[in-house]
Amino acid sequence: MGKDARHDEQARLERIFAADRSTLPPDGGAGFNRLIFASSPYLLQHADNPVEWYEWGDEAFARARSDDRPVFLSIGYATCHWCHVMAHESFEDREVAAALNRDFVAIKVDREERPDIDDTYMRVAQLMNGSGGWPLTVCMTPDREPFFVATYIPKHSRGGMPGLVEILGRIVEVWKTRRELVRQNCTAILDSLRNLSVAKPGEIAGDEPLHGARRQLGTMFDPVHAGFGQAPKFPMPLNLSFLLRYGRRFGDSEATAMAVATLEAMRRGGIFDQLGFGLHRYSVDSRWLVPHFEKMLYDQALVATAAVEAFQATGRESFREMAVELCDFVLRELAAPDGGFYSALDADTEGEEGRYYLWTPGQVRSILGGADGERFCRLFDVTEGGNFDGASILNLPLSLDEFARHEGMTIESLKADVERWRLLLLADREQRVRPFRDEKIVTAWNGLMITALARVFQAGGGERFLDAAEAARERIFGDLRRADGRLLRSIHRRDGEVPAFLEDYAALIHGILALHEATLDPRHGEEAIFLAHEMLRLFSGEGMGLYDTGNDAEMVLIRSREAFDGVMPSGNALAAAVLIRLGRIFGEGSFVEAGEEILRAFMAGAERQPAAHLQTLMALDLLRGPEVEVTIVGGSRDEVRGMLGEVGQRFIPGLVLKGEPAKGSLVTAHVCAAGSCRLPAESPGALGAILDKVLTESYPPFSVAAVQEK
Repeated sequence: MGKDARHDEQARLERIFAADRSTLPPDGGAGFNRLIFASSPYLLQHADNPVEWYEWGDEAFARARSDDRPVFLSIGYATCHWCHVMAHESFEDREVAAALNRDFVAIKVDREERPDIDDTYMRVAQLMNGSGGWPLTVCMTPDREPFFVATYIPKHSRGGMPGLVEILGRIVEVWKTRRELVRQNCTAILDSLRNLSVAKPGEIAGDEPLHGARRQLGTMFDPVHAGFGQAPKFPMPLNLSFLLRYGRRFGDSEATAMAVATLEAMRRGGIFDQLGFGLHRYSVDSRWLVPHFEKMLYDQALVATAAVEAFQATGRESFREMAVELCDFVLRELAAPDGGFYSALDADTEGEEGRYYLWTPGQVRSILGGADGERFCRLFDVTEGGNFDGASILNLPLSLDEFARHEGMTIESLKADVERWRLLLLADREQRVRPFRDEKIVTAWNGLMITALARVFQAGGGERFLDAAEAARERIFGDLRRADGRLLRSIHRRDGEVPAFLEDYAALIHGILALHEATLDPRHGEEAIFLAHEMLRLFSGEGMGLYDTGNDAEMVLIRSREAFDGVMPSGNALAAAVLIRLGRIFGEGSFVEAGEEILRAFMAGAERQPAAHLQTLMALDLLRGPEVEVTIVGGSRDEVRGMLGEVGQRFIPGLVLKGEPAKGSLVTAHVCAAGSCRLPAESPGALGAILDKVLTESYPPFSVAAVQEK
C-alpha cells in the first residue's frame, strides 16, 4: 500500500468514526451502509463498504425470508490481519458487492462482541472442515441454519482455492435449484451441534485427569525452543499455569521447568515487544521470532498472571519483571481514560503487517549513535539483511547475562544501557503511524486484566497496578451494567447493549476475588458474592453445568454448555473455580457444591481430552489439593498490606485468604493447614516463616535448583 493509500485509509476510518449519525437515514445513506449505527469498531470499519451490510438481528433475517435469499455471514474482529485482507480484496470491491447485494442478505458480526454467534458457527466450521479461523464466512438459511462455511476466501481463484465470486455463484445456483440438499445439510449439521453441546459428566474423586494432562503436555512440549507444538506457536498461558500448579502439587520440577523455559523463550523472542513491552498474538515459526503482530488484552492478562505465578514458584525476579512489563504496556497503550482497558492493537500499520515494530541498523545508529547503536544491534539481532522483509524484529539471541559476559561488561551496566536505549528508541517509534486500537471494553477481558494487576501488585509490583485494577472495576460497574444490574458484554464509546455471557461473569468475579486477596476490602467480597448469585441465576438450567448464554439472551441455533478452553479459559471452568474459592473464603457451602457440580458435568470430557480442559483441571486441583487458610486480623491498612505482600511472594494454589476487622488491635495472621493451626504471626517476617514451613509440610519436596538445571 503506497503512502497516499495509507493516508487515505486513516482518513477513511476517521471519517467513519466522526460521522454525525443523527443526520443519516436508517440504511446509512449515500456514503455509508447500516453498520454506521453499530457500536463495534470492527463493524464501523466496514460502514462505508459498497456491500449493503446488516447487523445481526431480526431485521436482516426477515429481509432474507421475505426475499427468499440465503444469508451471507462474515465474522471477524477489528485487529484481524486476514479480515483486513478480505475486506480490501472483496468487501470494498464493486463486483463482489453487486453479487452480495443482488443474491444475499449480508451480515457482519464482531466475534468479540458476540462470542455466542462466533462459537456456534466456529463449531460448524470445525465439524464441516476440521478447522476454523477468521474471517469466518458462513452461508445460511433465513432460519440461521448453516450449509456452507469457510475462512478467508480470495476474490478470484488462485492456487487451487476457489475465489469468492465463483463460490457465490455456485451457492446461488444450489439455493435456487437444489433446496432439498441444502435442508439435508442443515439438518445433519444441527444434529451434530446438539450432540456436541451435551455435558459429559464424570467423577471428581481422583487425580488421574491431572496426570493425564501432564503427560499430554509433556508430549507436546518443544524441548529445543520451548512452548507447545511447532509453528505457529501460541503463548498458551493456561498450559503454563497448569504446569506450575502440577509442579507444586506433585513435586514435579520438570513440569515447572517447562513453564519456566516457555516464559523465558517468549520474553527473549520477537513475539515480545522488546521496546514497548507487550506480547504479540503468536509466532508464525517454532522459535518465537516472527510474530503475528496484533496485541490482545487477554494475552497480556493471562501471561502476566502466569509470570507472577512463576516468580512465586521459583523466586526468580525476572518473572516478576516480565509481569510488570506486560502490565506497564497495558497501562500505557490500552488503558481507557475513564478506567478499564481497550481490547487490542492491530497487526497492520500503514497497510503492512508489523511495519511499526521493525528496525534497520541505520535507524538504530541514527538515534543511539555509532558505538551504542552497534552494541544495541548485536544484542537485539538487528542486521543489514534483517530477519523480516529486509528489516529486523528485535529479539535476544543471548540472555543479558550471557551478552554482558561476551562484551566484557557488568550486568548492571548493560541493564542501565538497555533501559536508556529502550526509552530513546521507543520515543522515536511513537512518532511513526501507530497501529489501530480497538477501543471496545470487554467485561471478561477486563476481569482477567484486573486479576493480573491485583496479583502483580500483591507480589510487590507497585501501587499503580492496584489503582488501575480498582479503576477498571469501577468502570465496569458504572458503564457496563444496566439499571437493573445486568452486566453487559462490552461497550464502545459508551454504547453497548449485548448482555454479558457466562465468561464475563466468571472472569469479573475472578478479578474481584484477586482484588479481595490484594486488599481484604470487604466491598470486594460483597460484590463477588452478589455476582456469583447472579451468575447462577442467569446461566443455570436443565441438566448439569452452566449455559454459556443467559436465560434472558438470544439463543443462536442451540444453547450451548462448553468446557473447552480456547484463547480464553472456559466460562464453566472459571465459574467452578471462583465458586469454590468464594465458598471457602466466606463459608458459603452452597457455592462449593455448585462448583463441584459444574466439575462433575464436564469431567468425562476432561478425562478424554485433558489438555483441552486445563482450566477445569485447575479447578479440580483447587478442590482436591492442599488448602492453606490465612486469616489476617486487625491492624492498620499499611500493616494489613504488609502481611498480604508476604503472602503474595509465595505460590499457594490452595490459598484461602480471609480478613477480620478488629479495631485498635495490632495486626496478626493466623495460618491453618493440614488440620492444624499455627501460633499467630505478628509481623510479615513471622508470617513468611510460617508459610514456608506450611508449604514444606503441605507439598512434596520441590527443588528450585532442579528447575534451573532443566
